[in-house]
Amino acid sequence: MKFRYFSGQSLKFYLWNIYRTLMGLDTINRFDRIVAILIQLQSKRIVKAQELANRFEVSLRTIYRDIRSLEASGVPIISEAGVGYSIMEGYRLPPVMFTREEAGSFVAAEKLMQKFTDTSLGSHHKSAMYKVKSVLKGKEKDWISTLEAQVLIDPSETPFDENIPNALEILFESIADKKQVFLKYHSLNSEKPSDRFIEPVGLFHENNFWYVLSYCHIRNDYRQFRTDRMLSITRTDKPFTLEHGMLDDHLNNGADQEKTKIIISVDKSIARYISATRKQYGFVSQDIKKDKVIMTFMTQDVFQAFPRWYLMFGDYAEIIEPTSLKERVIEILDETKNRLRN
Repeated sequence: MKFRYFSGQSLKFYLWNIYRTLMGLDTINRFDRIVAILIQLQSKRIVKAQELANRFEVSLRTIYRDIRSLEASGVPIISEAGVGYSIMEGYRLPPVMFTREEAGSFVAAEKLMQKFTDTSLGSHHKSAMYKVKSVLKGKEKDWISTLEAQVLIDPSETPFDENIPNALEILFESIADKKQVFLKYHSLNSEKPSDRFIEPVGLFHENNFWYVLSYCHIRNDYRQFRTDRMLSITRTDKPFTLEHGMLDDHLNNGADQEKTKIIISVDKSIARYISATRKQYGFVSQDIKKDKVIMTFMTQDVFQAFPRWYLMFGDYAEIIEPTSLKERVIEILDETKNRLRN
């Protein structure tokens, strides 16, 4: 097999040859989909047929037919039953071009990477962006330059400790290489930091913070660690001791924990101002009735987090249920009054 590397006009001619091979295609949309499939096959080592079917919202039979069309055009695709598709090592076909909309999305991505990732990962992304921009047409480059100066992102919280500029980079490596990391961590409920060996399972961003769900060797159980509370993080050569499975499975296990149903009535005039934060307190649904918005929540913390959040707008709201929440809010207010009087 002779492997091909393309640039410029030769790439256009090659794609035209593919198009001629696929002249039997029933629609131009199918041609676009097949080219997109080819690009996706180059983006990962293994791509499953179901993954492609889900992305393009077509049947598996359609994907099988598209793969056969690519094979007929000379693309060396390796297929393995029950595993997926891959392109033979050494074959490369870069994207022909980016649309203006795709190029514009790079601006948002770059700004988000600068503000919501650590310094190390942000610098890697910046380097990658130079390479991406280098293949853009002149007018797309000008378009991006104009946007870059006019887009600002200012996060409300600092997601990382300034003293650990490579936290995400180390965690990414740990997850991929299945190696433990050593962590010095200061939890919210502890007066002193603790030293821990952890096996990171996965990362997720929620409520303006990055969290890493890990197996903790001190607790012998799974715990969530917030990156801004990490004081230091170090790579180790210690391999994982367990197979941890998927991050979604661990996070969904928390949904089985006992929760309390809360119903509150909020004045319609201020309901929209709390819509951005209500999700983190277990918001489920709402029902608008004249000048009131009836909100339903399912929460695990009816003693601290929810009542304190409720007090932010309590003079414009009413607790319908449960009674225990009303009592807890009154208790917090009484304690506050006593402190103010003293």
